[in-house]
Amino acid sequence: MNPRYQILFEPVTIGPVTAPNRFYQVPHASGMTEANPRVRAAFRETKAEGGWGVVSTGAVSTHPSSDDSPLPFARLWDDNDIRSHAMTCDAIHKHGSLAAIELWHGGAAVMNRSSRLAPYSPSGVPWAATHVGFMGNQRPRIMDQKDIKDVIRWQVDAARRARSAGFDIVYIYAGMGYLGYEFLLEEYNHRSDEYGGSTENRVRFVAELLEATKEAVGDDCGVALRISLEELRAKPSDHFESQAHEVVNLLSDLPDLWDVKMDSSPTDCGASRFRAEGAHEPVIDFVKQVTDRPVVGVGRFTSPDTMVSQIKRGVLDLIGGARPGIADPFLPNKVREGREDEIRECIGCNICISSWHDGVPVRCTQNATAGEEWRKGWHPEKFDSPGSNDRILIVGGGPAGLEAALVAAKRGYRVAIADKASEMGGRLLFETRMPGLNAWSRVQDYRLYALQQMGNVDIYTDSELGVEEVFALEYQRVAIATGARWTRALYSSLEIPVGELNMPNVFTPDDLAAGTIPEGPVLVYDFDNYYLGGVIAEHLAALGIATSYATPAGHASAWTIMTNELPYVQQALHRHNVAINSEALLDSFDGEEVQLANIFTGALTSISARSVVIVGLRLPNTDLFDALSEREPEWKEAGIKSVDRIGDALAAGALVHATYSGHSYARELDCSGNELYLRDIPVAENPPGAVI
Repeated sequence: MNPRYQILFEPVTIGPVTAPNRFYQVPHASGMTEANPRVRAAFRETKAEGGWGVVSTGAVSTHPSSDDSPLPFARLWDDNDIRSHAMTCDAIHKHGSLAAIELWHGGAAVMNRSSRLAPYSPSGVPWAATHVGFMGNQRPRIMDQKDIKDVIRWQVDAARRARSAGFDIVYIYAGMGYLGYEFLLEEYNHRSDEYGGSTENRVRFVAELLEATKEAVGDDCGVALRISLEELRAKPSDHFESQAHEVVNLLSDLPDLWDVKMDSSPTDCGASRFRAEGAHEPVIDFVKQVTDRPVVGVGRFTSPDTMVSQIKRGVLDLIGGARPGIADPFLPNKVREGREDEIRECIGCNICISSWHDGVPVRCTQNATAGEEWRKGWHPEKFDSPGSNDRILIVGGGPAGLEAALVAAKRGYRVAIADKASEMGGRLLFETRMPGLNAWSRVQDYRLYALQQMGNVDIYTDSELGVEEVFALEYQRVAIATGARWTRALYSSLEIPVGELNMPNVFTPDDLAAGTIPEGPVLVYDFDNYYLGGVIAEHLAALGIATSYATPAGHASAWTIMTNELPYVQQALHRHNVAINSEALLDSFDGEEVQLANIFTGALTSISARSVVIVGLRLPNTDLFDALSEREPEWKEAGIKSVDRIGDALAAGALVHATYSGHSYARELDCSGNELYLRDIPVAENPPGAVI
């Protein structure tokens, strides 16, 4: 280990327990509920095995009045839930780490769609979300004194169950718009009793949760407070620098650990396109000056030097990691062993967060094994030996090809990877030059660096292969990773691509990647709905080209609501004077003007444009695969056993789909099993309706 990183491996006392080091996997959603207890246990265990001193759950509901359905959430409502959580605790403890549980009541920020209970809130103020996935028609009830006592009792009951399950640290959650936070913030809390009005009164509910939890489990478990400070830091206080300072002063000695964060998902878990590493520091930097209890915080930390700086400068005591620990669960061990150059760094794309919004187990662009540790038996650092002496040829050096090459090589196969370009990276060579996307180059940089260290890998650039070349190379397994191409397809009111706009000055991202600079004014027409349409519009406007943007969706880059980027996409386009035309179909283009038709009404709007860039339908590049398939009778003579498509050449998708496809291909080489994955089932020791 590099001596300057020794400080990261010092133990830290958290009440009655001690974290073995300063690496702390903070609570984060995993999409793994009581329906997937084995998936969840293996996912968290991998982090403990990788060296994280504390490994936490995501939000765990204390009562049916905190029901986030259909979003995935965990429960600790009764004794039936204990065993499934105990599986996670046992798995974490196996590697000497502490297990933490984030007990949670969502208050007015949940809709209780399944339980059908009116949500709880201090003053009946709802979270009036603008995104349909979070909208609801049930408004919250105003809590009376009995309701407050009930919520505290549910917290205590859940804390005792957590102790029974084996957890070492128990959380009170007062952040991200949930119930404890609602009591702290004046916008939510309009009460006139002892729980409202002054800051001291508004803190009372959180203080009572802390006191009751410590009384229940404090001799055995550390008690942590997770709190959002962004809004409070911006509010004035009569006697303190801000209301955040006042709140931390009032509660300073109650928790054994302070877990400090931002107020909303876009600011707390900001994508790398808009939020730098360590972006939380200006908000949370004061907490250690106010309390002598240890403080943990996050900042998408991937650099051990940055981590050391946070500790030595007195910002944090423990280095929190959510996304970095998903991308590389073995990050701490790699630092401990002097292998920092092997860290698979988070790229900040926030696909992990989108998986929670999608209601599925967590996914990761950098780490295809995330969520598959139990289902498929994939380990991020361990690989089965090769099932044959077959040599592997991968045609295409984009994300899928690089991942397939790396995994196959780690298994011990002899691998060659060839690309017609002068550099490996595929689509990333263009996209990572776009505004804010430079961190995504870690996808190719990590894989290419690792491949270059291996003696069983040959890397060929400037090598365009045809059928005859593939036949002559004498490889038994061929993977076609030739990517996909953008088309000029338009979009119909049936919400499907239709026809093509084939005429001069109509371009695709492929044209821009090849060096084309369209003549302005330019219209970017986007029905891909992810990042690229918006980022191309921003890029062209930054070049000084008059640019407008149109989409059939309701927002620019509409799907980025799933990755916490949507607000910042709109702000970026506004800063660059890019006009946004939503709910629009591209009706016609005559070289001077574009006609846009409203997708609902058909009403026409004219926009001046000399060029159009269409970011919509992508189709696989299958020419080589098709040509090889046509000559399948000749494979045996050439020694070829199989030809497969992977990544975008199989089915166009986001980067996460490409790396997953490449990983799957290499993992499953020479495997006889045909089961897609193991299906998890709940653990229930008592039948429904039983008195527990």
